[in-house]
This record gives sequence, structure tokens and C-alpha cells, in this order.
Amino acid sequence: MKYTSIKSLSVAAALMGAVGMAAAMAPIEATAADKVKCFGISKAGQNDCANKAGTHSCAGQSTVDYSGGEWKLATAADCEAKGGQQTAFDGVNEKAKG
Repeated sequence: MKYTSIKSLSVAAALMGAVGMAAAMAPIEATAADKVKCFGISKAGQNDCANKAGTHSCAGQSTVDYSGGEWKLATAADCEAKGGQQTAFDGVNEKAKG
């Protein structure tokens, strides 16, 4: 009986190790806590929430591509790469348009 239980434990430990390794190798996605409000990177209808002007208060209600008054959650690095800003601004993000 001892042999069977030790063998079962060994198989279980090996399986847990394999699952743990697979999880450790999976790409890590940014969580909401890792993201910032990035203004000027969303296309019309793809914003995440209210805008700077207060003309709407819901996601998906923007009417202008890459408006500096509309935001979308993004990592700080992604926001910068797309030419966005972490504070609202007037006009549109010309870098994202191009």
C-alpha cells in the first residue's frame, strides 16, 4: 500500500509542476491596475467612459477618432507609443490618425 500512495503522490507532484510551469510561461497581460486613462487613442465609438467635455458619460459614445477629450485604458507604454496622453487635451491625436 505504501508503494501505491508514494507513486500517486509522485504523479500528482509531477502534474502540478507541469501545470505550474505552463502558467509561468504564459504571457502576462496587464491588469486594470497596470493601466492608465490614455486620451487620444480611441476611434469613434471605442472610448472607455465619459469625456472631458461632459457631453456623454458612457463607453462607446465618442463621435471623433482620436479625440484628445476621449480616453481608453492602456498601459503607460502603449499610450505613449500611440501618441496618447495621460491628461485630456484639445484637438485630436495627429500621430494616431496618420
